[in-house]
Formats: sequence, structure tokens, C-alpha cells
Amino acid sequence: MTQLHVPAGRSAPPRRPARDRAGLRRFVETFAQEHPPLALAAADLTINDPDQVRRRYGGVFNYLTRVELEVERNVLELRALMPDATATDRFFYEEVWSPQELQHGILLDAVQQGFGMTPAPTNLARVSAKIRLIGALSHLPGMQGVVRLLYYLTGAATERSAVIAYSRLVDGLRRMGERAIAETVIAPIRRQEPGHFAFYRLSAEALVANEGLKAWQFHLARILRRRSFELVGVTNRRQRADFGDLARALDIDQNLLEVARQMSLVERELLWAQEQGMQVPGYILAALEDAVAQGAARRAERGR
Repeated sequence: MTQLHVPAGRSAPPRRPARDRAGLRRFVETFAQEHPPLALAAADLTINDPDQVRRRYGGVFNYLTRVELEVERNVLELRALMPDATATDRFFYEEVWSPQELQHGILLDAVQQGFGMTPAPTNLARVSAKIRLIGALSHLPGMQGVVRLLYYLTGAATERSAVIAYSRLVDGLRRMGERAIAETVIAPIRRQEPGHFAFYRLSAEALVANEGLKAWQFHLARILRRRSFELVGVTNRRQRADFGDLARALDIDQNLLEVARQMSLVERELLWAQEQGMQVPGYILAALEDAVAQGAARRAERGR
């Protein structure tokens, strides 16, 4: 096993089998073969009580649909962020992840239309100036490793968030007796998300283990991660409040510390290994708490 490189004087993260680029490519190809994009025709969109589903989970479907459909913009962002992306990274996000996520959005949109909800506005084309700037800086010596690490950490946190959300949603729909959409839409979507998480985790571990990131790269990655972290699908205050409403509807707000712990699994092992005893990075828990607070404040304002 290759020894993970950690700056001198710091404890190494727990050892896991590291994958080389060939192994990662095989993993992605196998995952793509075993999990093709989901077909709308295979879904049973029967909803027994559309009004009840809309009242309980309308906002959840609206939020998740928007996030999944915005994959088109996400691909543009990744092209700008990593102009020198590895062949495996590019294959994953363009040929595997993107088609799968797009079909997730199409399926979720079909469900929400079934209970009379219109799609939320999506941003499909605008790439922020911040992302373009980081992409330009990635050409500097050593920066590509930092950018790639941040990409993998962001992807891992996003996919863990998705697994949590879809797990809570499928359980809730089953309890309501809405088994058709639970079993033929939400459960199949949930089954694809762990493969995405595995790719990001394995890629981050391989990067740290095999490419020898230096102390300054880890230090810069920590600074950038702390300052740039945002919850999935959030780019403004309204969307953060929307996330807070989603957290409330799925009971995610009942144990934010555990949710933050799951979201931060990879970065705690690789980026914050020197912080012995850290339960979660503070910026993740703070973002979750702020989203819940903003959602509650907006509901209170509307209730006046």
C-alpha cells in the first residue's frame, strides 16, 4: 500500500487501499455499465394523494429537481475550473455522472408535475467569475492538485447529502403509501448516488496517496474549502432558506451534527487529519444551521 503523504509533524489519515488512475478508470467504466441513466418510461408515476404529497414534499421535489437539472451548468463549471482535467475525471463528469443526474432531474420533474407543481427556475449556463478565476489559476505550478482535491471534496459532500435526502424521502413516501414513486423513482435515484460518492472518495485518496501534495497545497486547500463551502444547490440567500425548508421537511434538522459528520467524512480524513478529535469542520455545521434558521425566519415572516 502506498503511504499517504502528510506534512511533517502531522498524523496520517486512516489508511485505505489507494487506487491508481487505471484502477479509477476501470471503476468508472464498470459503474457506468452497471448503472445506465434511468429511463422515464420505466417509472410508475402513479400518485394516490397528489395534494398530500405536494403539501408534505412539494418543496423537496422542487429543490431536488432544480439541483439535478442544473447539471448542465455544473459541467460548464467543471470545464472552466479544471481546463487540464484528467481523462478519467472528464470521462466521469461528462459521460457518466452528467447523463445520470440529468435523468434524475427529468424523473423528479415528472413526479412534481404529477402533483401540480411547476419547475423552479434553473441556471443552466452562467459560470461565475470566481470559478473562471480559479480555473485560470489552476495553470500555476501546484494549483491543479489543489483544485482537483477541492473538486473531489465538494463532490463527496454533495453526494453524501444526496444519499441522506433521498433516503429520507423514500422512507417518507413509503409511510404515506406512495409506493409507486418511492420504488420506481426515488429508490433507483438513491441507488446511483453512492457510486458517485465512491468515485470522489477514491479519487481524493489516490490524489493524496500517489501524487504527493505538499504542505502548502494542503494549507491552501483548507483555506479555500473553509471560505468557499456552500450547501448543494445554494448560490444565494433564498436558496439557502429553501435548503432549510428541505431539511425541515425531511427531518434533517433534527440531528444536524450527524448530518454534518456524514457530509464531511472524506475531508475529515484527508484535509483535517491533523485536527485530532474534530467531529466536523465548523463551516459545514454552520452552513446547515444557518440554512435551517433562514428557512424558519422566512416561514415566520410569511405567517405574519
